[in-house]
Amino acid sequence: MGSDAWTTVADVAAGAFLLGGSFLAFAAGVGVLRFPDLLARMHAGTKPQTLGLVLVLAGLALRIRSAPAVWALVLVAIFQMLTAPVAAHMVGRAGYRTGKVPSATLVVDELTVDMRRAERARAEQMRAEQMRAEQMRAEQMHAEQMHAEHDEAGRSEDRPASRE
Repeated sequence: MGSDAWTTVADVAAGAFLLGGSFLAFAAGVGVLRFPDLLARMHAGTKPQTLGLVLVLAGLALRIRSAPAVWALVLVAIFQMLTAPVAAHMVGRAGYRTGKVPSATLVVDELTVDMRRAERARAEQMRAEQMRAEQMRAEQMHAEQMHAEHDEAGRSEDRPASRE
């Protein structure tokens, strides 16, 4: 296979990757616009969009054929694959906490249990902090009272005894 044949194969593969990636990115956009709820839109906005971007980047790498540019495209793909799931997770969690996710659509709901557990732990922590604060106030009042009594006793010793 000669250099011209390899160039032709690479160009055809690049075109196929670019078309496939473009189709997936388009499908992601349509899904974001058309799906009914937050979780479905989030799924449509992350899964096909990420794969579509990776396909477009692979098509560009096959077409450009420059080592520094290819490495830059690889870095873009890696960062996209690392950040898109995290962003989708955070959006889904925020939507759930703000009530934008209807619980009837969920098959498994593990977040409610975790949120209740966290609320109970937070309430216990607040009670413990209040008890510590009350104890510190009581100790401070006791110390002030003892200091005042000590000062009063010191003043009574400093006064001369009255002679009658």
